[in-house]
Amino acid sequence: MKVIIVGCGRMGSELAGQLVQDGHDVTVVDKSPLAFYRLGEKFRGKTIEGIGFDRNVLVRAGVERADALAATTSGDNTNIITARVARNVFRVPKVVARLYDPRRAEIYQRLGLQTVSSTAWGVRRVIQLLAHRELNVIGTLGGGEVELVECEVPPHWVSRAVNHVIVPGEINVTSVTRQGKTFIPILGTEFQDGDRLTLAVVASSHERLEDLMAMR
Repeated sequence: MKVIIVGCGRMGSELAGQLVQDGHDVTVVDKSPLAFYRLGEKFRGKTIEGIGFDRNVLVRAGVERADALAATTSGDNTNIITARVARNVFRVPKVVARLYDPRRAEIYQRLGLQTVSSTAWGVRRVIQLLAHRELNVIGTLGGGEVELVECEVPPHWVSRAVNHVIVPGEINVTSVTRQGKTFIPILGTEFQDGDRLTLAVVASSHERLEDLMAMR
């Protein structure tokens, strides 16, 4: 996959490094050449100096052949303009913009533009760590409405079947790790002592999941 990353700050540089490590063709754009030092000497992608929403700069970065673009600068306006140019002008198939203001993120999501609000996600994550200490949130889906939660099987779930803990539309068991091997359970799969579970949980259903885990 050919990916363009606009903004070589902390998020952009880490994203670029991970994508290159995963075997993707990555080009990083930043207005400051000094920012590229964050990529390190071993970075195998390309770098382009310039303003991310400048069409000529994007063309130099290969936007006409890009499969995806991530706008990760420190400015919401820059990220939104870059994302809209990439999507509306160059028809890049996958475009994501990082936004700091969660209120603006909601507006642009309603307009069909994919956004990631680090502020909103960070607030939710802190709340989860403070209020749901037994539940380890390992990822989110959509705008954070659904979370992937990891936990150890409670003692009173042992020998019970998966279908006994599923709450339709709220809680589902997506995988079980048992003796170092991970598999997707069926409704009749019985939990065993020491199982580690990954569950898909609607964000508003944390308390219901905790109640299920606490019930005897």
